[in-house]
Amino acid sequence: MVNVGTKTFNLKREEIKRKWYVVDARDKILGRLATEIAKKLRGKDKPTFTPHVDCGDFIIIINAEKIKVKGGNKLEDKKYYRHSGYVGNLKVTNLEEMLKKKPEFVIKNAVRGMIPHNTLGRIVLRKLKVYSGPDHPHKAQNPEIIDL
Repeated sequence: MVNVGTKTFNLKREEIKRKWYVVDARDKILGRLATEIAKKLRGKDKPTFTPHVDCGDFIIIINAEKIKVKGGNKLEDKKYYRHSGYVGNLKVTNLEEMLKKKPEFVIKNAVRGMIPHNTLGRIVLRKLKVYSGPDHPHKAQNPEIIDL
């Protein structure tokens, strides 16, 4: 590690040390989990955080279909919109249907909303791997299991 002293510290790309983490989303609240994941992806939990450098870690989320949401009728009220580009072709899906069809999308979309909407944000989001079941293909990285 570099001796910081009183000078401003900027992390360089070759000094970055990344880790792999596995997070089990079973019975976790969607928004609270997404904020913690966004912090780890950006590297904001590290003392060497530099805003213009991707210094975060890789995150693997398993059991995405078992995520919980907090709030009254959020399962029916929260909507996901997509449009084909043709007139009158707006498709609307609520959270309950989306959790049945694509639970990975729900978590990835929640985290995407909490990271910067720029080039660095897109780079950071590539380090997020979400799987609906308990298995994942990243065993070779020896990920550390954490509880957020």
